[in-house]
This record gives sequence, structure tokens and C-alpha cells, in this order.
Amino acid sequence: MGLPMRALLLLLLAPALAAEETLFTQVDANKDGKVSPAELPAEARPFLGLVDVDGDGHLSKPEFDRIAANLQNLLPQEPTEKTDTRNVDYVGKGHQRQTLDLYYPEKSTRDQKLPLVVYIHGGGWMSGNKQEGRGFADVITGTGQYIVASINYRLIQDALWPAQIHDCKAAIRFLRGNAAKLGIDADRIAVMGSSAGGHLATLLGTSSREKALEGSLGSFLKESSTVRAVVNFFGPTNFETFFGEGSDIVEMARSNAPIRMLGGNDEEIRKNARLASPVHWITRQDPPVLTAHGTEDNIVPYAQATELDEKLRKAGVETHLIAMQGAGHGFGNHELNLRIKAFLDRHLLGLETAVSSAPISVR
Repeated sequence: MGLPMRALLLLLLAPALAAEETLFTQVDANKDGKVSPAELPAEARPFLGLVDVDGDGHLSKPEFDRIAANLQNLLPQEPTEKTDTRNVDYVGKGHQRQTLDLYYPEKSTRDQKLPLVVYIHGGGWMSGNKQEGRGFADVITGTGQYIVASINYRLIQDALWPAQIHDCKAAIRFLRGNAAKLGIDADRIAVMGSSAGGHLATLLGTSSREKALEGSLGSFLKESSTVRAVVNFFGPTNFETFFGEGSDIVEMARSNAPIRMLGGNDEEIRKNARLASPVHWITRQDPPVLTAHGTEDNIVPYAQATELDEKLRKAGVETHLIAMQGAGHGFGNHELNLRIKAFLDRHLLGLETAVSSAPISVR
């Protein structure tokens, strides 16, 4: 039942790769109209055969299109109606990628101000949508203690970096600026994300006082984009060390489509590899961070989690790194859920809960 996580990643990325010819052209480095194994992202190469329909050892643009059409039903589909809780435009320009959904406890009233947890979806900055946060929202709102917002942000095919973090910060400012109307306690906002969403969530935490990444989107520019706590599921934290010490991020970007979100040319990629890395902005004023990361993750190296944890600890920031022993890029675990709840309760409800950082075996 299900596919190996790396295969699933390729399938989820396929619709985004197929969606824009410019992306296919970027992957097709030698411009011969087909993608060779060497041109594929390294993590996708073992699964070339799954999408190589004619068996020629390469992927044509039609093969991208065909696989995208066949697998689109694997992606959570977004509702199209606009209400006061669904497809809320947090920028005001009518872009679907700049919308959010709100989820409330069943018996809550907006007169009662509740803390907010903002969920940011993953997908390699190339795919995914806010609907992926619905399962989490059902669980956390089911406690009756929290409101959840699940947000979209612009993907690579919409705009390159720093559009993604500008959108996330605009969403936080919008939610804080409308807190009274939405029943949100503006002083108690946490953020959570997985993979690419984990990267953006962590960056929201470490760059909260950095005007360079704030952007100028929306109508609430005087509001703060700071958050009280961060939950990071296996997100990249340092692009300069992502491929190993001494690696060249520009060279790696040539064969790794998601990394191209960092810029349109070599100079931009090299500069933004640093500016887009959460570890670059760490200060002692950062909010507490809980990171859960699989020790066998072959998409985002586990070393990314240990580097973040070490640098937060060195700066005097509360940090909890939970090693998911034997897990790859994605996991579910009841004990982890309990620890996340304890972490949120501690920092959003003010409860004296203990948060364990002990490893969890998922073998």
C-alpha cells in the first residue's frame, strides 16, 4: 500500500514540472527536447522507469504531461468557493497562491480569542497546496484549544525567491491584522510546516526581525510577522551545506530543479543560498523550535536538522530535535503527536508541559 517516499516525491513533483514549459526547459540542460537521467534531480533518477513511457531512457515533455494528467488525483484538491474561512485572499490581488483556509473548533465563537497555528505545505516549492493541512487542522482544532490557518504561497512556476517567504510573512501579518475579527489571539501565533514548508516555517521564526525578507505585500505592513513557536518537519535549513561541505550550490542547482527557486542566474542562486537559509538569521531572540527529522531521510539530509539544532542551542534558543530513527522523508507517530501538542501547549497556552527530545524509533 502506497509508494516509497522518494517515488511519491517524484510523482507529486511531476504535475508541477509539467505545468510550465519553462521548468521543463530548465531541467533540459542541453536543450535537446528530452530529459536524461543525468539532468533529473538526483533523488528522482532511480524512478525514471516509472514515467519513461516509451522506454528510451529519457523523458520527453509529453511524458511529463501524461504522467501529470494520470497522477493529478493524488494531490489534495482545493475547493473553489470563496467564503470567510475558505480561499481567503491575504494579499488582495486575487492570486490563488496567496490564499488561506481557516479552521475553527466545532463549538468555538469568535468572541473567544484562541491561539493560532499556521500550517505551511511542502512539495519542493514546486507543488502542493493548503488543502494538505486539513488533516492536521482537524486534529488540532478537535482539542477545542486552537484555530488553524493553512496557507498557499507562490511556487517556482509563479515566482522565484524571495516570493515564497514574502507570501508567508504577508499571511502572518494579515492574520494578525484581522485577529479581532477572526477570533485569534494575535500574541499567540505558532507556525508549522513539512519539507519545503518546514523550511519556510523555520525561516519565519529565525528572520522575524529582518526587514530584508519582510516584503511589501498586502494591507497590513505595520503588523508584525513574528511567531511564538516553530514546528519543523524535515525542512532544509542551510542551502550552503545541503549537498555536503565544500559542494557548489550553483553546480548542484543545474541538476536539481527545486533548488532553482533560489534565483534565475548563478549570482542570484549563490547569494540567495545564504539569505534563504534559516540558520543564517539565528539570534538569541528567536522563538523556540521543535524539529522532527528522519535519520534515513534521503531527500533532506538529517545533518540539516542537527546543524539547525546546534546553532539554535549555541545562540541560547530553546530547541528540541527529535530524531525519528529509521524514518525517511515523511512519517507519522503517535508519540511525536503527543510531544508536538505538549510543545504547543507550553508556548501558546502557557502550560508547564515537559517536551522530550528523546529519539523515537519508527522501524
